[in-house]
Amino acid sequence: MQANILSPELSLRREEEARYYVTYQAVVVALVTLDTLALLAAFTLAYVIRFRSSLPVFRDGADAVDFYAWVIVWALPVWLSIFAAWRLYDRRGLFAGYGEYARIGSACTAGALAIVVISFLYDTPNIARAWLVLVWVNSVALLWGTRFLARRSIRWLRARGQLLTPTLVIGTNGEGASLVEQLASDPSSGVRVLGLVEGSASTGVTSIRGVPVVGRLADIDDLVRVGGIEQIVIATGAVIRDDLLELYWRFAHRSDVDLRMSSGLFEVLATGVRVQHAGAVPLMALDRVRITGVDAALKTIFDYFVASTALVLLSPLLVVLAVVVKLDAGGPVIFRRRVVGRSGRAFDAFKFRTMIADRRQHTLPTIFPDRRQANKPRVDPRVTRIGLLLRRTSLDELPQLLNVLRGEMSLIGPRMVSPDEIERYGKLQLNLLTVKPGITGPWQVRGRADIEYADRIRLSTEYIRNYSIWLDLQILLQTVPAVLKGKGAY
Repeated sequence: MQANILSPELSLRREEEARYYVTYQAVVVALVTLDTLALLAAFTLAYVIRFRSSLPVFRDGADAVDFYAWVIVWALPVWLSIFAAWRLYDRRGLFAGYGEYARIGSACTAGALAIVVISFLYDTPNIARAWLVLVWVNSVALLWGTRFLARRSIRWLRARGQLLTPTLVIGTNGEGASLVEQLASDPSSGVRVLGLVEGSASTGVTSIRGVPVVGRLADIDDLVRVGGIEQIVIATGAVIRDDLLELYWRFAHRSDVDLRMSSGLFEVLATGVRVQHAGAVPLMALDRVRITGVDAALKTIFDYFVASTALVLLSPLLVVLAVVVKLDAGGPVIFRRRVVGRSGRAFDAFKFRTMIADRRQHTLPTIFPDRRQANKPRVDPRVTRIGLLLRRTSLDELPQLLNVLRGEMSLIGPRMVSPDEIERYGKLQLNLLTVKPGITGPWQVRGRADIEYADRIRLSTEYIRNYSIWLDLQILLQTVPAVLKGKGAY
């Protein structure tokens, strides 16, 4: 057995073990404290709005301060108990995905129902319905806010080596290497990969990205015990069926070790995976699009609201720009660039025309193969005078707000590409086709044309895999200074 290879990591693990658990317990205490304060604020604010605001929407009611104070006294522990039952303080369910926010909403609903049931069973005076509704609304909003701040704090701690789950990855093939690459490059995942275990067949690899191969499948029990391992991640392509069943038999029902399995195509597929049953057989179904459910609804509402508002407010500017473009070079005002959208559907992306000639974007690399070379001009000689200004200020892209209203683009998304350009993405184009391209995105706010093509692909892929409404808001806020600086806009 090669367990001695793991000893430096094990030494570090033993030194930090007490601090690790103390830190986690402190996190739980902090969360309970924050939730208590948020609930007190929600109850109190609901009382003030209902009974002290004199809003005409509320009927007159008994201003029973003592009664509602008593309700808060017994409701608080009930709600906190419900939160615990909904796994809002469970380490394995904390800060993992946005399902945590859904559980908060569900737990607050259960808490409000608990108040109704308890008040009915003990024949307490009638609780104002408006107060209860306000309690629910306030609690969800405040708890979402405090949990968001808590998640940001945990992300900061994890980036500094705290609250990381000691993990073994089984598999030294390409899939195992991709797993290590992804987990090690994202400290916010909460995973600390201590070692790799060879799969059913040896690959001769001794380490991947500095993570050592510490043993074989036959050593797994000793490695888990010696290393204090709390999570095992299996690269399913590296393990044959019988070995996979054996691992499940050993660890699936242990409370101290979590057993996880890679989908096998995570490095290519960015969409969600659902388990569906055909008779007694569980089958994995892949979503056709990356953004679904509440995320999709929020993104759509955000896109249509901002795009429609911007078009109305900017309509005088758009008219002026159209006239100036027409006078500067004549010809059509709008240039239609053929690009690939979600699910591979091609459409015309609108831009103010900035060139004298109406040529395709894919001819540019032939003329200027590398704009970053010092001996190559950064500005295409076909660009008009007003076109240069429009490009440097990104005003040429304003007509794409119409593409957003037509459902072809999003305000924030990966960089749009032409049908022939998409071939350069290789298998990663499967990711690109799961979302709408964006007017702005990670590529636009990090340098645009100054970024190497491989980095553009990487940034687009990372955006798709890590999508959240918060990421969209962050990119939108970064777009303003990026446009003002004009970096990479030629």
